[in-house]
Amino acid sequence: MAPPAQSQRSPSPSQPSGKGEVSDLKMQLRQLAGSRAPGTDDSKRDLFKKVISYMTIGIDVSSVFSEMVMCSATSDIVLKKMCYLYVGNYAKYNPDLALLTINFLQRDCKDEDPMIRGLALRSLGSLRVPNLVEYLVGPLGAGLKDGNSYVRMVAAVGVLKLYHISVSTCLDADFPALLKHLMLNDPDSQVVANCLSALQEIWGVEASSSEEAAREREALISKPIIYYLLNRIKEFSEWAQCTVLELVSKYAPPDSNEIFDIMNLLEDRLQHANGAVVLATIKLFLQLTLSMTDVHQQVYERIKAPLLTLVSSGSPEQSYAVLSHLHLLVMRAPMLFASDYKHLYCQYNEPFYVKKLKLEMLTAVANESNTYEIVTELCEYAANVDIPIARESIRAVGKIALEQYDVNAIVDRLLQFLEMEKDYVTAETLVLVKDLLRKYPQWSHDCIAVIGNISSNNVQEPKAKAALIWMLGEYAQDMQDAPYALEGLIDDWEDETSPEVRLHLLTAVMKCFFRRPPETQKALGSALAAGLADMHQDVHDRALFYYRLLQHNISVANSVVNPPKQAVSVFADTQSSEIKDRIFDEFNSLSVVYQKPCYMFTDKEHQGPFAFSEELGNLAIGVDDQRVEANDEDLLLSTTRKEDSLSQQTQGALLVSLDHTEPAATHAQQTNSVIDDIFGLGLSSSPTPTPSPLLKLNAKAVLDPTTFQQKWRQLPVSTLQEGFLTSQGVAAMTTPDALVRHMQLHYIHCIASGGQAPNFKLFFFAQKADEPSNFLVECIINLSTSKAQIKIKVEDESASQAFAALFQAALSKFGMA
Repeated sequence: MAPPAQSQRSPSPSQPSGKGEVSDLKMQLRQLAGSRAPGTDDSKRDLFKKVISYMTIGIDVSSVFSEMVMCSATSDIVLKKMCYLYVGNYAKYNPDLALLTINFLQRDCKDEDPMIRGLALRSLGSLRVPNLVEYLVGPLGAGLKDGNSYVRMVAAVGVLKLYHISVSTCLDADFPALLKHLMLNDPDSQVVANCLSALQEIWGVEASSSEEAAREREALISKPIIYYLLNRIKEFSEWAQCTVLELVSKYAPPDSNEIFDIMNLLEDRLQHANGAVVLATIKLFLQLTLSMTDVHQQVYERIKAPLLTLVSSGSPEQSYAVLSHLHLLVMRAPMLFASDYKHLYCQYNEPFYVKKLKLEMLTAVANESNTYEIVTELCEYAANVDIPIARESIRAVGKIALEQYDVNAIVDRLLQFLEMEKDYVTAETLVLVKDLLRKYPQWSHDCIAVIGNISSNNVQEPKAKAALIWMLGEYAQDMQDAPYALEGLIDDWEDETSPEVRLHLLTAVMKCFFRRPPETQKALGSALAAGLADMHQDVHDRALFYYRLLQHNISVANSVVNPPKQAVSVFADTQSSEIKDRIFDEFNSLSVVYQKPCYMFTDKEHQGPFAFSEELGNLAIGVDDQRVEANDEDLLLSTTRKEDSLSQQTQGALLVSLDHTEPAATHAQQTNSVIDDIFGLGLSSSPTPTPSPLLKLNAKAVLDPTTFQQKWRQLPVSTLQEGFLTSQGVAAMTTPDALVRHMQLHYIHCIASGGQAPNFKLFFFAQKADEPSNFLVECIINLSTSKAQIKIKVEDESASQAFAALFQAALSKFGMA
């Protein structure tokens, strides 16, 4: 069967038909360069469009540079624009070619058409070639004095471009003084705005090294200039208005009368259609009244309506930006927004990120008067088909309950969620019920009656399963099947992938053992055995801790695992008040949208760049790894002692037999034996030491970074290891230098390192002492989880295991298990 005929398509101008396409373009442009025949400009347009298309998709068309310049001798403004675009793109990387453009650009700067003069001046400033700045000074000076406002506007920005190319040339020509004169005297508002922006940037940079520039920068926020700009603010574009308002926010009025004058003058800016202008005005009002408590509160009342209007009238993206600022204000003064809670209800067609922010704000504005309506609305969202929103709404209901608003009704609603038989609803509800019981233990009877009917087999999410396990251990005396439920979970220990769940399971079975010893004895033995054999360091350490605690003293173990507790009064906030204040100071910026101060996402020291950029795609430090939360009540320091309701007699004869008084050595030996016999554990008291590796390394190994990178890309991964830092290792790893120095003592050298606490990445290399065989290592360390990921590549596979053992031994001495 013959293949179907290909459809006939006209060739796209962005797809060259052959290798000689650019050469053909060059020849055709050369033919048209000196032609004055009718239709020449139309032919030039078609060829220029092809050149620009090729340039846009990355095809090198710099070979037609001279032909493009020759064809620019035309009065067609469209051809001029395309030629300027082409010249600006290639001039920076081809300074020699850029010299060809100077004559025709300078000629166009004197053209009769102001549009061409402006475009030529803009292109001349966009060349960004330091050797050609001398040709820019004259046209810029003439442009600043041009009779057309468009040319002056372009010249003002051109001064800033010149400053970034050559600071000395810009200052020597006294352009800042000319800009200041234009700013104060030019009738065109856009020229004034461009002059203001250029001066702010120039004097802002120069102020650190020049007293005169510092004085000029201060003069920008003096009363005469501020009032001059404010009186003309209605003439400015939206962008220029934001620039002026930002400048005015730095001005400190001497008295309250002046504050009120400024606010009255800008009152109508709150009704502006542009959200940026409204937010800039709000920022100014808030900053002016910070020291005036009553007026500051009135400002909050005044700005509610404009913000809520912007939220409902713009696109989802604009709504989110405005909502982020409204969220910040709500968190600072929730009571002032409590009556407007209905404006925060979610609409069916809103995207998830807008709904999530609204739910957070509903949680913040909840109080005694509106809790019922808000919780009712949130419960409707819990049955939503949008699973993420359903989860967030359940969390919001729990947060409101933790604020002590209508707890009775909310607990009943949460327990009703458990009857919905939806996995995600059950999971989120279990986590919230756990937190509620920590704060309101008096509700344990009602909650446990419902929780006891939930099978652990129906709960798959780690946090939810951990919450259920916590309740099984904490209220084992009230839940009849608690020991047997825990025993079933321990039987599935090997299938449980979450270390958080295994940690909670160890603690819960210990609690249950001290409350119901006979029923939990077998389960505890199985849990300790599984925990001691667990590969996760935290799980292993906790199991070993419990085992040694039982060996030491049974009463002490009971007081550690089941200490007297009091209700948790306040849960920790994720953000400190200092960070919140810093975000408020950066109102009307990305800091509010990101909910973090600008230094956290702009400064290089917070970005943690690594030396080998090609490896960044493989990094996932602290993102996908499950973090074990050590927030169990056993670790809380805020508990206080009170009478222990559990007496020694109720723990059964089994515990009494373990708690006897004998000489220390005999007692310890017998207790160890009893513990091992009771729980079926046969642990050796002195583990066999690991034999030291026999591999010898070169103390003076040398390897340049380029060779390292080549070998790293070529060699396959030989060994993958995971390690965990002890408290000693975490304390020592404040900077990578400590680990680097330690590894050098073992003839393992660091070739590159990077990162910022808590995440570090280091590359090591070592060489055999008797032959030039290299060992390459990548070590990724996350201090927040005390976790280390080690990747080893070797040239000699026969020495792979020996080097891995040697590397691990060196790390263990540093404090890494």
